[in-house]
Amino acid sequence: MMNLPLTPAAWLKLGGLSALLLILPAIAHAKIVRAVEKSFSVQPGGTLKVNTEGGDIRVLTAATNEVKITARQTIRANSEKEADEILEKLTLTMEGRGNDVIAEARYEARSFGMHFGNWPPVAVDFTVTVPSKFNAELSTSGGDLIVGNLTGNLHGRTSGGDIKLERIDGDVDASTSGGDVILRESTARARVSTSGGNIHIDKAGGTVEATTSGGDIAIDSAANVIRASTSGGDVYANITSPLKNDCLISTSGGSVKVRLDKASAFLLDAHTSGGDVDASGITITIERGGVGKSRLVGQVNGGGPRLKLRSSGGDITIRTN
Repeated sequence: MMNLPLTPAAWLKLGGLSALLLILPAIAHAKIVRAVEKSFSVQPGGTLKVNTEGGDIRVLTAATNEVKITARQTIRANSEKEADEILEKLTLTMEGRGNDVIAEARYEARSFGMHFGNWPPVAVDFTVTVPSKFNAELSTSGGDLIVGNLTGNLHGRTSGGDIKLERIDGDVDASTSGGDVILRESTARARVSTSGGNIHIDKAGGTVEATTSGGDIAIDSAANVIRASTSGGDVYANITSPLKNDCLISTSGGSVKVRLDKASAFLLDAHTSGGDVDASGITITIERGGVGKSRLVGQVNGGGPRLKLRSSGGDITIRTN
């Protein structure tokens, strides 16, 4: 069959938005970058609060009694004049409130009508240096959260980026809707989650809660209670101290591998719907199931807190250090 070119009338018959999208030329914008800096005198123990739309947030620490903020504005514009017009609709706030410091970038709400390309037309990245003993509350709608060594509580949220944390001497509560989470070390409670990425924790001294809907979880060293679950990957956890409380580790689509202190006393409750339970080298008084079967329940070293392991699609392996 012969393909004939469409006449103008035929194009119009494609109708409204479809025709417009087919003939609309690509609109390319250059990027203009501007930076704003501001500093505030503080005492250790305050709180940094940062909120931005579409940008990254990086927090560094130093031996200082000052908070220094750099706001890097990346504007999609073809001229300085156009950039000025865009920035007229941006509210950039950097101010001190007592011993707290606020940094916020908000763009004017989107008006009705069609908008092509990314929105808003300016992204603001914040780089902030704070005293080493400081708390942080961070939020971005589409960027990464990066935090260095910090003595204080950390609360972080991003809708589409990665979270990378160094040593945090305080409670950690961090989540992303679309990226990976890396936590090098925490000494207090750590709660991390992602809807679509992996979670990697090097060392955790406090209780750990790690949740992902689509990736792997790896906890290289944990000294306390663990709650770790994924809907689509593998879970590995190394529990370096005797269990003090109940632990739950589960996956709906992968395998579970756990290492424990050889002196740990606990009740093992392991079950998989798609594999076997391997507890070679562990002395266990079996109550239900058996080694090499899909279920194994029994007392290890006389029993204690419950170690609940679940998998819907893989093997469960338990080993001692």
